[in-house]
Formats: sequence, C-alpha cells, structure tokens
Amino acid sequence: MLTSFVAALLFIQQTSPRTIAIDERLAADARIEIGDLLVVSGKPGATDGDTVVVSAIVKRGADPSEIARSEYKIVMHLDQLQELAGYGERVDRFAVATRDSASTDKALADINAAAFGFEAHRSRDIAVETSKTFQVVSRFHKAIGVITIVASAIFLLCVMLLKVEERRRDVAALRLMGISRTTVVKGVVAEAALLALVGSALGVGVGWLASQFINWYYQGLYRTPLYFSMITPGIITLAVVLSLVLGIGAGLLASIRLVRTPPLALFGR
Repeated sequence: MLTSFVAALLFIQQTSPRTIAIDERLAADARIEIGDLLVVSGKPGATDGDTVVVSAIVKRGADPSEIARSEYKIVMHLDQLQELAGYGERVDRFAVATRDSASTDKALADINAAAFGFEAHRSRDIAVETSKTFQVVSRFHKAIGVITIVASAIFLLCVMLLKVEERRRDVAALRLMGISRTTVVKGVVAEAALLALVGSALGVGVGWLASQFINWYYQGLYRTPLYFSMITPGIITLAVVLSLVLGIGAGLLASIRLVRTPPLALFGR
C-alpha cells in the first residue's frame, strides 16, 4: 500500500509541468498571467515542445545595455535550458557572486588560469563596455553644456551692461548726492546676485519638470525603470553657484564701467 502511494506520488511529480518566469514586457504584450500554461520550444511555431507553467513575472532591471533591444526574457531551470538550446554540458557565459573584492580577484585569477579559452571579467567592466553609447552621449551633453554656459555668460554680461546703462541718470544723481562709488557698485552687485538666485531657482524648477517629462516619456517608450534624466543635489549646487558667479561677475564689470564715468558726463553734459 505504501509502495503504491510513493509510486503514484513520483508519477505525479514527474508529469507535472515545470515552472518558468517571464519578464513583464512579455506578460503585458502576450497577456500572460501567473499560472498560465505555455509550450516552450527551440523552433519557432513548434507545438511539440515542453509544457511549462508561469510561476513568476520578473520586473525588468535598469540596465542601459538592454534599452535598444526589443527582446523578451524567460528564466528557467538549467536543465530545461540545456535541453531547449541543445548545448548539453556547455555554456556561453555564467555569473559568479563573490563576497568582497579580494574574493573577486581570486576568482578572476582561478577562472582565467583554469584552461585556455576561459576569460573572466568584473560585472562593472562589462557594464562599462556595453554602455559606451551612453558615454558618448554623456560627453556630447557635456560639450553642449560648456558651449551653453559660455554663450549664456556673454549674453548675461551684455544684458547687465544694457540694464546698467539705462540707469545712468540714477547713478549720476546718487554720485552727486555724495554716495561713494563703492556703495553704488555694492548695490548693483547685490541686485545682480538677487536676480541670479531667482533665475537659478526658476531654472532648477524648469529643469526638474523637463526631467520628469523625459523620464515619463522614455520609460514608457522602452518600458524600463531606467532613469534617463536626473536632477541631483550636485547639479543643483553647481547651477546655483555658477549662476551666482556669472551674475555677480557681470554686475561687477557693468557697475565698475559705469562708476568710472564722471557724474556730469552721465547726465550728458
């Protein structure tokens, strides 16, 4: 009686479908849910493959190397994959988790010395190699940023010169009332610094809104949790400091140029 029960239990376990996990893009496009039965085969359109049951839906990772790919991912047991691919006891690549950097160095040395043809790399090195396109885009953005900063600095200086020139009579009246050049320069610089702070705050707000829109659009387009645009505290600090430096510098140059002119000459006399 007990032997028959054990045999029946083994038969049920052997005939029950194996489990696989699929990525969320495949689940959404094919309308697959957990518990659905699928036929997995190494040939497209084949119906004589292995019947499997979907046990999990895996969320896609934020990997830049997968952005341009429209591939679907399926996670299965190793023996299932070997039988499906027909590789037998061979693999193209495998990942090894280590505890610390010393263990990583030792694993790299042991794997590379095991036999000819084995080549081990750190995961971060592979990520760098597969993300070269994003590095080129990042350098391109930095070049655009430098050009924009230089052009905006020249434009800001011109605007400050024009604004200060419009106040020639006001500055002349202050000078004739006994206000010193230093006080006039301090007033213009303080006004320029205030305008720079207000402008940087508005710029950070516009940048944050633009970043949110870019992430919303491209995350939906590529269906990935990867962030395409980020506003970090370091970027905000750089923007504010740069805005203050450029604003104060432009105000200082414009005010010094104006206070060096005699008051009566400012009145046109």
